[in-house]
Amino acid sequence: MNFELSKEQKDIVSAAREFAQGEFPDRAEEFDRDETFDEALHKKAAELGFVGTFIKEEYGGLGMGLMEYCLIFEEFSAVDPGIAVAILISSYGAEIVQEFGSEEQKQRYLPPLASGEAVIGSAFTEPDAGSDLASATTTIAIRENDEYVINGSKMFITNGDRADYLICFVQTDPDNPDRHRRHSMIMVETDRDGFEASHLTGKLGIRASDTAELSFNNVRVPCSNLVGDLGNGFAEAMHLFNLDRVVVAAQAVGTARGALEESIQHVKKRIAFNAPLASFQSIQFKIADMFTWIQAGRNLVYEAAWRIDQGTIDHKLIAAAKSFCGQMAVKCTDMALQMHGGYGYLAEYKVQRLFRDAKITEIYEGTTEIEKIIMARNLLK
Repeated sequence: MNFELSKEQKDIVSAAREFAQGEFPDRAEEFDRDETFDEALHKKAAELGFVGTFIKEEYGGLGMGLMEYCLIFEEFSAVDPGIAVAILISSYGAEIVQEFGSEEQKQRYLPPLASGEAVIGSAFTEPDAGSDLASATTTIAIRENDEYVINGSKMFITNGDRADYLICFVQTDPDNPDRHRRHSMIMVETDRDGFEASHLTGKLGIRASDTAELSFNNVRVPCSNLVGDLGNGFAEAMHLFNLDRVVVAAQAVGTARGALEESIQHVKKRIAFNAPLASFQSIQFKIADMFTWIQAGRNLVYEAAWRIDQGTIDHKLIAAAKSFCGQMAVKCTDMALQMHGGYGYLAEYKVQRLFRDAKITEIYEGTTEIEKIIMARNLLK
């Protein structure tokens, strides 16, 4: 058993850290305050090879594994989780195209993502359908001759107001008695008539990342926009979630690590009762606990990602990584803010932003509660 990263992986970590530390700090507070993002930063990251790393070389990517993707995500998130999501999730949904799409779809959609010329998103969640994806999704696509006509709405969609195209989870066979065969994945270009996206503001955290509410009013797309097989949408969605839950766990590890790094710097220089905070045992215990939890979470991420790269989908391990790391990030950032005292409550301090950014890792791509259900079902069956 080898716990060392390869030389190539270490180089990726170094490059990602250098880019994030050099580019993010000067813009992070601005993006968080104004709930905006500079696409030039996304383009620069793409030019350096950080975007769509999992896209195969024949489609313009680097053909890296999930492990490398997670390494980059941790480094970016340690500096600023919101910018990390805005850059790295610009290819969210390309995994489905690469795994299930036709050759024509791969050639059309993947190269612009890898080069940073385009952004994709995946539209799953609806206003009344969060975790109950198979039963409660109501957005419907009805076939008329050689087109699908789509009607419905989606909520909390990452890149929804930013994407050039969205891969959408829709009903195509609503009367099928098998609820897992009622849906398909259909690509929708966002310049089509009847499509509207409303940018959501006032989010607690990751404000650099675009989130939107979507409306489909008789949106027509050609049948060639069907990605994968008709009725296979649920399986395709689960493929994406298995990958992205590990990525979110890596985001959580990076967020927690950023909080630890900020805390170490603060307690070394902050004086209380004529001594540095770092000299007090209660502070030392917090630092030690944070390190332990982060290392445990990182090991879960690494094993889950490594196993996926080896062709093994371990649902309980993936769920454990997502569940533990999300909770761990919330605990670590809370502890970091506590050590900062009143300063941690100020917007100008990074730890306040990390505290707000951490919470989403317990919610999206499967809530902590859903992950625990997955673990229990797999352990008990």
